[in-house]
Amino acid sequence: MTTATPSPLPPPCPPAARAPALRIRTAGADDAAGLAELSRPFARSGELRERPDALYAARAAEFLVAAGPGGGLEGCVGLRVYADGPAGEPAPAGVLYNFCVAGHRQGRGVGAALLRTALALARTQSLGALFTATTGDGRLFRRYGFTPVTARQAPRPWTESLDPRRNALILARTL
Repeated sequence: MTTATPSPLPPPCPPAARAPALRIRTAGADDAAGLAELSRPFARSGELRERPDALYAARAAEFLVAAGPGGGLEGCVGLRVYADGPAGEPAPAGVLYNFCVAGHRQGRGVGAALLRTALALARTQSLGALFTATTGDGRLFRRYGFTPVTARQAPRPWTESLDPRRNALILARTL
C-alpha cells in the first residue's frame, strides 16, 4: 500500500502593507509653508486654484491637515465659515476648499479621514450646511452625502469668488 505524501502547504501570505499612521489636526501658522508646498502640484495641474503662499499663512487656522509619522503634511482641507448662510437659511454655512492629498497617499483613506474630521468639526460649529466645488467628479464627497446644487444655494461671497472658466461642480451637504 502506498501512502501519498501530503502536498506542502503554500508559504504564509505576508501581512498586508499598512499605510503609516496619520494624525489629523488643525493646522498652525508653522504649517503655512507645508500647506503651500502640498497644494502647489494640484494648482499646477489645474485641480486647485492658484493661491499665494501668504494666504496659507493668513488662513492656516482654517485648515485641517493629515500629518504623517515624521510630521510632514500628506493632505489638507480648508473649512471657511460664512456667518450668513444661503438665502433662507438661519444657520451659518461652511465651505470646504483646497482639499488635496499627496500623490503617494491617494487611495489610502487620507481624504476620507480629512472629510470625516471636517464634517465633525462643522457639526461642532453648528453649521447648517457644507459646500464645496470640484473640477473632478466629486466621488468622495458624494459618498459622504454631498449632492450637486446650484451656485444660488451657496454662500454668495464664496460663489462670487469662483472662477467660471473652471466649470466646477458645486456640491452641498446639510448637517
